[in-house]
Amino acid sequence: MDNNLSLYNTLSRKKERFEPINPPFAGLYVCGPTVYGDPHLGHARPAITFDLVFRYLQHLGYKVRYVRNITDVGHLEADLDEGEDKIAKKARLEQMEPMEIAQFYADRYFVFMEALNVKRPSIEPRASGHIIEQIRMVQKILDAGFAYEVNGSVYFDIEKYSKTHEYGKLSGRVLDDLMTNSRMLEGQDEKHNPADFALWKKAQPEHIMRWPSPWSDGFPGWHLECSAMSARYLGEFFDIHGGGMDLLFPHHEAEIAQCQAALGHESVKYWLHNNMVTINGQKMGKSLGNFITLEEFFTGSHQALKQAYSPMTIRFFILQAHYRGTIDFSNEALQATEKGLKKLMNGYETLQKLIPSSLPGIQHPASGIRELAASCYNAMNDDFNSPGVIANLFEMVRIINSVNDKKETISAEDLELLRSTMKTFLLDILGLKDENSGDQSEKINGLMELILVIRQKSRETKDWDTSDQIRDTLQKLHISVKDGKEGSTWNIE
Repeated sequence: MDNNLSLYNTLSRKKERFEPINPPFAGLYVCGPTVYGDPHLGHARPAITFDLVFRYLQHLGYKVRYVRNITDVGHLEADLDEGEDKIAKKARLEQMEPMEIAQFYADRYFVFMEALNVKRPSIEPRASGHIIEQIRMVQKILDAGFAYEVNGSVYFDIEKYSKTHEYGKLSGRVLDDLMTNSRMLEGQDEKHNPADFALWKKAQPEHIMRWPSPWSDGFPGWHLECSAMSARYLGEFFDIHGGGMDLLFPHHEAEIAQCQAALGHESVKYWLHNNMVTINGQKMGKSLGNFITLEEFFTGSHQALKQAYSPMTIRFFILQAHYRGTIDFSNEALQATEKGLKKLMNGYETLQKLIPSSLPGIQHPASGIRELAASCYNAMNDDFNSPGVIANLFEMVRIINSVNDKKETISAEDLELLRSTMKTFLLDILGLKDENSGDQSEKINGLMELILVIRQKSRETKDWDTSDQIRDTLQKLHISVKDGKEGSTWNIE
C-alpha cells in the first residue's frame, strides 16, 4: 500500500496525498439516494464515481469500509426545514405507506446500480433505522450550547457556532451573506436566524413518519442522519466523505458543524465531490423536471433519446469525464461513447487470442507497454483520473490490433503484462464488462447442437474416425458426450 495516490480535498481546495488514518483500513462515506422515485442519470454519477474510488482503494490493498446511506425520512421538499417529507408526499399520492414507498424505490435503485456494475457498499444504513443515534447527537449539540429548542423542534445555532468556528469553510460561503440572503419562510419564524437549520422537527398532526424524543414526537433533520451514521460505522474521525457537488451546501456544511459541535472536532479528513450531469447546461434533477431515468436510457423510452443506451454505455459515458468536471448530456455524445466502448471491448477480446512471437530478429516489435501500464497508475493516482486511464487503454487497443494484423510483434512477457493491465484497469477498476457475455450460453448451446448433428451424420455413414475425433476433442475441453437411442447429449464436466 505504498502508493502515490493524491486526491482533491474540497476542504483545502488542493490535491493532497492520501494517507489513511489507520492503515491498512480506509473509511469511505458517501451520501446515498432519497428513495421516492426511480434513479436518473444524475444519481448514476456519484454511484459510479465512488464505485471507482472504492475499487481503486481495494486494488491498492486497503481494507475499505464503504458506507452509503439510504435516506428514507427527514428530507423535506426543496431541501428546507418546512414542507412535506418527500417520501411521505409520494406515499400520500400513491396511497401507500411511506416505508412501502421507501422499500420499493430502494429496491429499484439496487437493481439499476447492479446493471451499472456498481458494487454494493460494505454497509447501507437507513436513516429510519438510526433514530436513537440521531437523538443522542442532537442532545450532545444542545449540551454543548450550539442548539436551541422551540416548541418541540431543535435548531442548530449558526451565529453562536460561528463565534468559535468557521461555518462556511467547505463551500466558501460567508456568514454575513448567509444571514442577509437567507429568506424567512412562512412557518420558520420560530428560528433565531433564518440560516439556522433543523436538527429535530416536531411532527404536525398530519405527519405520518414520527418518533418519540425528549422534545416532541417528530423526526430528525435531513443533515443529521449522515453525521450520526458515519460516526456509528466509521468512527468519530474517518478518511473520506463523498457526494455530489449539489450537497456541498448546505448538507455537507451542516455535517461539519454538527460533528464539531457534538464531538468536539471535525470528523472527515478528505472531502470529495463529483460534479453535475447537465442537460443544455442546466443541472439534471427531479425538482427541475428535466431528468431522464436510467430505465428510460436502457429502453430508449424518453422523447429526448434517439435510441436505447446500455448500462455499460452509461457507465463509460460517466467515466470518460473526470469526476470533478461537468458532463452535458447529448445523444451524439452517448453514440460516440457507444462506439468507443465497443472498440475497447473488441480489443480486449482480440487480446485473448494473441500469441507471442517466437521468431528471431522480428521487425517492428510492439513497444511502450510498460510505459502505458505505469501511465494508467499515474492517472489513477492523480485524483482518480479515469479519462487518462481510458486514453491509455485505447493506445493498448491500437497495439493489440497492430499485432493481430501482423504489423507488430509482441514478446510473451509483454503480452502477459498487456493482458493483466487491460484486465486490471478495464474490468476491475473501471468496472466495465462485456454486455454480450450473458448471451454466451445461448451461443454455446447452438454450437454444440451443430457439432452433435455433424457427429451423428459421421456415425450414420460409419465415419468413426471423425466421430471419435469430435468426442475426444470435446473430452479434452471437459465436455462429455453420451450416445443414446434418442440421440446424443452433452454436459460440461
